[in-house]
Amino acid sequence: MSILFSPLRLRSIEFRNRLWVSPMCMYSAVDGVPQEWHHTHLAQFASGGAGLVVAEATGVVPEGRISPRDTGLWNDEQRDAWAPIVQAIHDRGAVAGIQLAHAGRKASTWWPWADARGSVPSAEGGWTTTAPSAIAYDGFDAPIALDTAGIERVVGAFSASARRALDAGFDVLEIHGAHGYLLHQFLSPLSNRRTDDYGGELANRARLLLRVIDAVRAESGDDVPLLVRISATDHAENGFTPEEAAIVGGWAADHGADLVDVSSGGLVAHQRIDVFPGYQVALAETVRQGGRIPVSAVGLITAAEQAERVLEEGAADAIFAGREWLRDPHFALRAAHELGAEIPWPPQYERARWR
Repeated sequence: MSILFSPLRLRSIEFRNRLWVSPMCMYSAVDGVPQEWHHTHLAQFASGGAGLVVAEATGVVPEGRISPRDTGLWNDEQRDAWAPIVQAIHDRGAVAGIQLAHAGRKASTWWPWADARGSVPSAEGGWTTTAPSAIAYDGFDAPIALDTAGIERVVGAFSASARRALDAGFDVLEIHGAHGYLLHQFLSPLSNRRTDDYGGELANRARLLLRVIDAVRAESGDDVPLLVRISATDHAENGFTPEEAAIVGGWAADHGADLVDVSSGGLVAHQRIDVFPGYQVALAETVRQGGRIPVSAVGLITAAEQAERVLEEGAADAIFAGREWLRDPHFALRAAHELGAEIPWPPQYERARWR
């Protein structure tokens, strides 16, 4: 019996398997509104057997987008555009999730294939960014430190976007607290130099993340699974550590989170990462053991047996993958075949099931 293709239940949702699609930015939205590209992109993974398909980092406010081409959920037009995409995922048997995000000091940047790099000037559609402290990410414009009122607006924006996501039909919500974006910026002492209740000791640096979890849980009620993505290390001296990540994972569970999606890095340009297949799995295991909460692992997990082994060894409860799904949108169908797991195939694809 394959663990990878066994069901997993979080609150009211049962996932048909534990091989999931990570949120991946497409930089293809118009004024925050997802387009036909997003529909085709996300629905194909459900056809390919994914248990959970999580839509990309979606700005809870316009200034929270990574780039001007990111999706959003700060208005009803965006909500209504997401609804048929969610239905397409459901129609193909997968659970639909969305990652709610605020990029903080890493917002207002050019998309990857633009001719420029760094911050987008206001004359070309960019904006002034915000952060816990007025410290710029290397090569980007300096942000403005959030005041108390600004922090309250951030919490309110996550709550309002959660409501729109649920109204659009999403089954699962993920809070983005990783990759150097706003909530991660508060968690790390490298970017958070505040001296108020949101800076200093870990409990203070985690305060905004926990308040956002509280607000989203209050909006979603008791039935909706709530995931939190964190970077379990900054890969930089004096930064956020795996031990702190495990503590924060436990606090997240106490505040109503159901699973920690464990990634790493993204906070500072001088990070040093040793990248190899499954390079973040040990971080997931640290959070799982110390945080008293289920976790997912991600990071160059590209093969069925590799993913199965991560679960067998107890390092994680589910597997997120990104690039492998882009290379093969039917990754789950292939992985099940390689592991000898019996899973339903779309009847339209049955002729290809056996070699």
